[in-house]
Amino acid sequence: MDLSLSRPGDEQGGPRARPQGGLLWEQIEPPSHHFSPEERDLLYEEALYTVLHRLGQPEPNHVTKASELLGYLQEAFQLQPEEHQQMLQRVRELERPVFCLKATVKQAKGILGKDVSGFSDPYCLLGIEQGVGVPGGSPGSRRRQKAVVRHTIPEEQTHRTQVVNQTLNPVWDETFILEFEDITNASFRLDMWDLDTVESVRQKLGELTDLHGLRRIFKEARKDKGQDDFLGNVVLRLQDLHCREDQWYPLEPCTETYPDRGQCHLQFQLIHKRRATAASRSQPSYTVHRHLLQQLVSHEVTQHQAGSTSWDGSLSPQATTILFLHATQKDLSDFHQSMAQWLAYSRLYQSLEFPSSCLLHPITSMEYQWIQGRLKAEQLEELATSFTSLLAYGLSLIRRFRSVFPLSVSDSPSRLQSLLRVLVQMCKMKAFGELCSDSAPLPQLVMEALRTGTVEWFHLKQQHHQPMVQGMLVAGKALLNLVQDVMGDLHQCQRTWNKIFQNVLKIDLFSMAFLELQWLVAKRAQDHTSAVGSPVSPEMGESLFQLYISLKELCRLGPVPLDRDRVLALDSFHRWFQPAIPSWLQKTYSVALERVQRAVQMDKLVPLGELTKHSTSAVDLSTCFAQISHTARQLDWPDPEEAFMITVKFVEDTCRLALVYCSLIKARARELSAGQKDQGQAANMLCVVVNDMEQLRLVIGKLPAQLAWEALEQRVGALLEHGQLQNTLHAQLQGALAGLGHEICTGVRTLAEQLEVGIAKHIQRLVGVKESVLPEDAILPLMKFLEVELCYMNTNLVQENFNSLLTLLWTHTLTVLAEASASQRSSSLASSRLKVALQNLEICFHAEGCGLPPEALHTATFQALQRDLELQAASSRELIQKYFCSRIQQQVETTSEELGAVTVKASYRASEQKLHVELLSASGLRPLDSNGSSDPFVQLTLEPRHEFPELAPRETQKHKKDLHPLFDETFEFLVPAEPCQKDGSCLLLTVLDHDTLGADDLEGEAFLPLRGVPGLTSSEEPSEAPQMRLPLTYPAPNGDPILQLLESRKGDREAQAFVRLRRQRAKQASQHALRPGQ
Repeated sequence: MDLSLSRPGDEQGGPRARPQGGLLWEQIEPPSHHFSPEERDLLYEEALYTVLHRLGQPEPNHVTKASELLGYLQEAFQLQPEEHQQMLQRVRELERPVFCLKATVKQAKGILGKDVSGFSDPYCLLGIEQGVGVPGGSPGSRRRQKAVVRHTIPEEQTHRTQVVNQTLNPVWDETFILEFEDITNASFRLDMWDLDTVESVRQKLGELTDLHGLRRIFKEARKDKGQDDFLGNVVLRLQDLHCREDQWYPLEPCTETYPDRGQCHLQFQLIHKRRATAASRSQPSYTVHRHLLQQLVSHEVTQHQAGSTSWDGSLSPQATTILFLHATQKDLSDFHQSMAQWLAYSRLYQSLEFPSSCLLHPITSMEYQWIQGRLKAEQLEELATSFTSLLAYGLSLIRRFRSVFPLSVSDSPSRLQSLLRVLVQMCKMKAFGELCSDSAPLPQLVMEALRTGTVEWFHLKQQHHQPMVQGMLVAGKALLNLVQDVMGDLHQCQRTWNKIFQNVLKIDLFSMAFLELQWLVAKRAQDHTSAVGSPVSPEMGESLFQLYISLKELCRLGPVPLDRDRVLALDSFHRWFQPAIPSWLQKTYSVALERVQRAVQMDKLVPLGELTKHSTSAVDLSTCFAQISHTARQLDWPDPEEAFMITVKFVEDTCRLALVYCSLIKARARELSAGQKDQGQAANMLCVVVNDMEQLRLVIGKLPAQLAWEALEQRVGALLEHGQLQNTLHAQLQGALAGLGHEICTGVRTLAEQLEVGIAKHIQRLVGVKESVLPEDAILPLMKFLEVELCYMNTNLVQENFNSLLTLLWTHTLTVLAEASASQRSSSLASSRLKVALQNLEICFHAEGCGLPPEALHTATFQALQRDLELQAASSRELIQKYFCSRIQQQVETTSEELGAVTVKASYRASEQKLHVELLSASGLRPLDSNGSSDPFVQLTLEPRHEFPELAPRETQKHKKDLHPLFDETFEFLVPAEPCQKDGSCLLLTVLDHDTLGADDLEGEAFLPLRGVPGLTSSEEPSEAPQMRLPLTYPAPNGDPILQLLESRKGDREAQAFVRLRRQRAKQASQHALRPGQ
């Protein structure tokens, strides 16, 4: 966006188009609240005159002593004692005023009904009786007065109200001015009468309602025609009255009859007529009162101890008393008092600093009593001027609210809010609407004031930050400070000021200020970046980066939602900074590289603590990478394609730094370990190095989240080719992780090699221990060695590296054990020790779940070794037993009858301890003779022989040339149940082809497990035993590993005999071309 053209209002001090009422925008000169010496003297005379000619009893909380009031006036008017005495003497010589009682007869209630109808036609006679006091000293202590007004007060001084017909609760609301000479000897008298008109008896009888009315007719018949009835009176001493009274008074009777005659509501005010002061003779009463109020309030504000802004508007008792006396004596109406108060306070507010809330009371009072016709033209003009003046002054304060209401002062927000509410209430007044009808709406005026004030504030801040010397760097710093001030102001508007203007006037100050300030800032930022040019130096790049970040924060402050069609001056501002991007990236990498080098150089390669196993450089590197990620997030380049390239550069630099760090930290380890003879210290350093690398790998792995790859992929997905993001960012990351993994593995391998030598030595020693040493004792040196070394490694390595070390050591240990096992195949003792060692090593490397998991331990090598050691450690008889177990399992798994099958029934009779076998038949035998047939017979043997040593083999009858012989022979073996229940115990059925000239040929073998024979596990005799069809099998053609192991035990005769027999069977089986598939 081209901001070369100035926006209206952007010029220095150039205001915008102003609303109607432009005079309000001129600089307001606050009106003075001081009077000239002549005006002051006249006002002082008026105040003294008011105090000296005070009437009535003092009000509660008012000052009683005149001397105190006179002293207060001397202080308020700042007069010297001599001048005060002269003025006081001159006022005393003035003619006293005419004292008057302003009496208002409001109403009465509950009066007597004198007419036949039960009502009265009341009226009142009232006046001042001079020279005669009312006994009792107070209104409450009166005695009944028989005299009436018409007999005690001259007729010309007697006043009469209107007659209110036919009522017991008359309302008059009539006011009378009653003059008197001496208040001490004067009393107010009021008589209430019932007007009696001449009526005929017929008329009166027509109004008759009850017996009481009839008695009234008889009573009236006895009195004179036209004589009024007395209803009651009120007699009060004037000296007992306050300046203002408003009470209900009981109507007193002349005699003891009818003591309860009702009440009369009266209002009194002791006023002056013909005051002798110059001010009273020459100026309107409310004007004089306003000037006096202005003088006293000015004194009260300036004398307030806590400062004028905390003054709550309360006047001192002295000022309150004087103002009350003056308003009363001058007979000022409530409206004129409120108007005088408004004129005085609104004028003083513009010159003295006190709370604007003090203006609300006169505004409310004037609004309540406003009647335009009661004011003269000059009064209306004066009131209109006060409105216009205060509005202009208030707008000037609002325009400068940032300096007038600083947030450093705690009550500033409340003061501004109070001012706005005063202006709102003033502009809502009927008086304001009638007298200032041409004024623009208040929200419009305030909005323009705020807009103008915002521009003025910006120019003031710009001047404040204007550098003393020329240069792009200092100019950039000044602009950055200006932007920071703008953001600070917007934050204040958003958090504090906006809600005040929004609540009172529905004005969005924040949005307006943002739109104005962002335009002003954008113009200066674009000019500055254009002047910088390209290429950008590192120092200038740093300055521009700070400015870019500040402008980005400024944009984020913008109100939401903004008008979609509105174009902001800061839109696409990032394009102004494109030339600086290479400088920013290079600066970021250079700073990071320096930090990495410095961190490694200062690293002592010792762990930070028990729980933190990496060194200081790893922490510094993590902080360095976090700073790079923070810089990338700060940059947050808006253009998607350019943002992708910037991210690629950040990732490339980060991965490069990681590999640089690996080289530096290894060099540092070599440097520190050079010349040291303590190998343990070198191992410690190596542990720290691999831990640092592991920590680095964890940090690098967080790059996708820290640099927001997922969000970036969503932004640039449509701009990049498919797989481009994966081939760049992810490929870089995986390459760095692979390099780190290789470095870590190399370090861990070095640590493992140091331990592997010790493990191999202990395993070799384990094999050569004397035969008298138990296997559990023989492995103790190996286990102690591992306990010490692995505990050390676990303490110094992080868990990931420790697990890697364990994996390497476990693999190496299994290899060494396998080699030892292969060399000790013939020694069951050595194999037993190796077996116990394998079991204990498994427990050691698992470490109750803290080491390698079971799936990592139970590798194929481990399982094969475990099987081999299990066999090698067994005795020859145990191996023979295992051999038959495997043949029984082979029998179970064989389903093919390719070699034929035998059918047999077997049961065990526990009572006789006999194994009963019925060999029924054989079928499907192979023809082994040259004539195409066989001469089969079956040999029955209980195996293994060492379990049944006394039982000789049995044979069936030989059948000539029969491939499906039916034997149907029974055999019984006297044998205990216990050996039959062991693993591997079986009945071996060997089917042979009888050869008269040579050795018998083998047709096949069948193995019947004895554990499943009916009757063996129960005491009950079995019923009919089931038939079992057993397929014939051959021995394994490639040799059985158990037989191989037994064959290696040359000194064991039993083993060698068993092997010879089984080899013979295998040889017989191998002589036939057709062999089973198992």
